[in-house]
Amino acid sequence: MSLLPSIGAEKPCSMLAINTPIQIRTALVTVDFRGGYKQIIEKDPDDPANSVRMKMGFKLSAELPGFDGDGGGGTITLEQKFEDSGIESRLRVLQDSPPKLEQVMVLRLTMTIDQPNTDGEGTSEPLVLVTRDPAVIIGEISVFPPRGDEYKLRNPVDFVLPDAPDVTVAVLQKLPAKTGGF
Repeated sequence: MSLLPSIGAEKPCSMLAINTPIQIRTALVTVDFRGGYKQIIEKDPDDPANSVRMKMGFKLSAELPGFDGDGGGGTITLEQKFEDSGIESRLRVLQDSPPKLEQVMVLRLTMTIDQPNTDGEGTSEPLVLVTRDPAVIIGEISVFPPRGDEYKLRNPVDFVLPDAPDVTVAVLQKLPAKTGGF
């Protein structure tokens, strides 16, 4: 029996990333992301016996801390829509027994920061940022879909304004995530 999922299968997974550090301009904040992702499994022509590619939709959201620490600072969302997904993400078998797989998610994320107006009336225009380079999230798992396994960000991810790619506005420093079945 193959450790890999069937071609064409759709696999949703939940994700939780507690105490995630993000630098927004000069402020360092720590947030708890909740959400998940859905992947559609596709054939990997380079190594069909040991690997599959994945088209991914991804969305995590968190409450931003308020200026007084009350949690009323708005929300932050990381998202990649299915239609924006390439097929760079992969799941590959590292060893058959005991089962060991590696999942590599390659994501072109949008970061949306929604904050209330400083006068307390409504919200200001959301700040929408994009990754300068794709985010790469890696996890070693024993079964797919994962069941409470830990995933990590390969490198910090710079977020920029779409029309000013040389100016870093935010940095996702780490993503200490657990995915599926927690």
